[in-house]
Amino acid sequence: MTARIKIGTAGYQGLLAVEAHLRRCDVPQSTLELLRLRVSQINGCGYCVDMHARDAKKAGESDERLWSVAAWREAPYYTDEERAALALAEAATRLSDNPAGVPDDVWDDAADHYTEEQLAALVMAIANINAWNRINVTVRTTAGA
Repeated sequence: MTARIKIGTAGYQGLLAVEAHLRRCDVPQSTLELLRLRVSQINGCGYCVDMHARDAKKAGESDERLWSVAAWREAPYYTDEERAALALAEAATRLSDNPAGVPDDVWDDAADHYTEEQLAALVMAIANINAWNRINVTVRTTAGA
């Protein structure tokens, strides 16, 4: 598949600023990478699935956790905190699946595991990876490029 267009770097500056903020936040980077990978799987963004799986692997993530993140509810490899973040990511990505938006039980579980500042970072990470996915799927950015 060939990319339709190349988005110039000026268009990416806002998203890159959010990524810089997320690198400094108090949420484990491994959690953020799993979240990015799972959201990218949901959105069918091959470019981001490829990139975030590779980035997570380079950062020391295990193969089992990378292979099973799509089935995280049934896999034994994730902490309660990671499960809460993944549930929040899925609910916030699949807003059309729930007319009320993110269910209270999903939010409350995340709030049991994360501070308000960490929750804000999770929400920003979810929003940002959804934006990256939509850009890359729309312009057909090629995985591995």
